[in-house]
Amino acid sequence: MNTTAENVSSQIDYAIHTDALNLWYGTFQALFDVNLDIKQGIITSLIGPSGCGKSTFLRSVNRINERLGYVRTEGLIEVMGQNVYNENVELIQVRKQIGMVFQRPNPLPISIRDNIIFGHKLHSEGRKPSISEQDDIIEAALRKVLLWDQVKDRLNSKATELSLEEQQKLCIARLLPVKPSVLLMDEPCSALDPKGTEAVEELIWDLRGEYTILIVTHNMAQARRASEECIFMLMGKVIEHTATEAMFVTPEHKETADYIEGRYG
Repeated sequence: MNTTAENVSSQIDYAIHTDALNLWYGTFQALFDVNLDIKQGIITSLIGPSGCGKSTFLRSVNRINERLGYVRTEGLIEVMGQNVYNENVELIQVRKQIGMVFQRPNPLPISIRDNIIFGHKLHSEGRKPSISEQDDIIEAALRKVLLWDQVKDRLNSKATELSLEEQQKLCIARLLPVKPSVLLMDEPCSALDPKGTEAVEELIWDLRGEYTILIVTHNMAQARRASEECIFMLMGKVIEHTATEAMFVTPEHKETADYIEGRYG
């Protein structure tokens, strides 16, 4: 067995790789032997009924679950070929490589400008960027999320004054200056109206290729139209992982078909 060759292949093909991942909240087991290979540069949706482990899995990838002192994790999670639970890995580097977007927009209660540059300053090493360089970073991030034209004349206004759609775009934009490889999104459209949902979905679709995106959603229509691969989870286990259209048209497992057709969940 050529282990080195396999590791190189894994780093090239998969952004996220898990092997026998198990997680407990105290004595309650929430994840059971989760084995996944999530491809680089595509959008993968994670679906399943409430309490099936979707958000738990998402928060395991960037180790947010560790904030809870009663969580215990076993198994392997690799992101871009690196074991994020390795004792030699710095948590700040994990968070730099893996951006997180939450259900409700959570901009900092400071200016739009300072929201965008906050993470870059936090993760910068050595020389601080000049004001001119900061201006370029801010404009590039806001243009990337199609927000520049709306906010360029009010960069010093509080970010919390933006609409919910604009706030969620801003939350995505502030991740980009630190150049993450992976974006984790936990129901990023759940607080938005249909117009806002459409706008954020279009943005997410535009970001694919440059970023690997893993999105948790309860919205079956959203999963189908806004992802290229889909993972179905049930009771802490991965039941099926395949191309999105294949899952919705010809699911391999009865549990998947029952969920997609609305028989439970």
